[in-house]
Amino acid sequence: MASVDQIRSRNNVTDTGGDAPVMVFSHGFGCDQTIWRLLVPSFVPDWRVVAFDHVGSGRSQLAAYSTERYQQLEAYAEDLAEVVESLACAPVVLVGHSVGAMIGLMAANERPELFSRLVMLGPSARYLNEEGYAGGFERDAIDGLLDLMQRNQAGWAGVLAPTVVGDVLRGDLTREMTERLCGLDPTVARDFARATFLSDCRAELPRTRVPALIVQLRRDAIAPCSVGEYMQRHMPGSTLRVLEFGGHCPHLSHPAETAALIREYLATC
Repeated sequence: MASVDQIRSRNNVTDTGGDAPVMVFSHGFGCDQTIWRLLVPSFVPDWRVVAFDHVGSGRSQLAAYSTERYQQLEAYAEDLAEVVESLACAPVVLVGHSVGAMIGLMAANERPELFSRLVMLGPSARYLNEEGYAGGFERDAIDGLLDLMQRNQAGWAGVLAPTVVGDVLRGDLTREMTERLCGLDPTVARDFARATFLSDCRAELPRTRVPALIVQLRRDAIAPCSVGEYMQRHMPGSTLRVLEFGGHCPHLSHPAETAALIREYLATC
């Protein structure tokens, strides 16, 4: 295992320090830890807040990235477990967005002693539709996105960003998301997109032993409510809450409402 300093450098770990309970934030595809900037202030007074960048994202060590290692989500889950273990303060509350939430679930399934609660914003156990399961995407749509990523960085960013932002009518969020996606390393972006959108984490759901809050948005084209309902049915100890908004990033579009929901959940634990 890498040293604490190596782990913190590899994943660009930021830590407010202190003796308060610890809340760790795990971002999703196309983002980095700065995506939490509107949500984190709601928790800093009462929590020791830790954020990090998945390898290949943000200010993580790009030299630590390997297509061979990171073609599956398990590698990101192993990294997350190492980040939490390096804090020497487990168990922690993990707040994860989208695939970052599923990475958190996988880490918690392997190392449940490291986590006290999971807060999952817009998670998806599987993005692809199949008979009896509505994930939201047909295979040819995902293949088309991956092909576009190979050919045209700005083109795929322009397609995906409005889908992520949804119908919240916030041009600033669409521009921000487009810029984030355009700024990704092309190789990392394609690898992470493939690992994300072709993943099938449904077998992880019944293994869950850490209580979880699943937060879905009513109109989310990336992770529709059918996915949240499926996850809640198959995850022991899980709670589903639906925010009556659109889009896929409630921590950006509706941070106050998202923070209130998380606080309400944690207060009942």
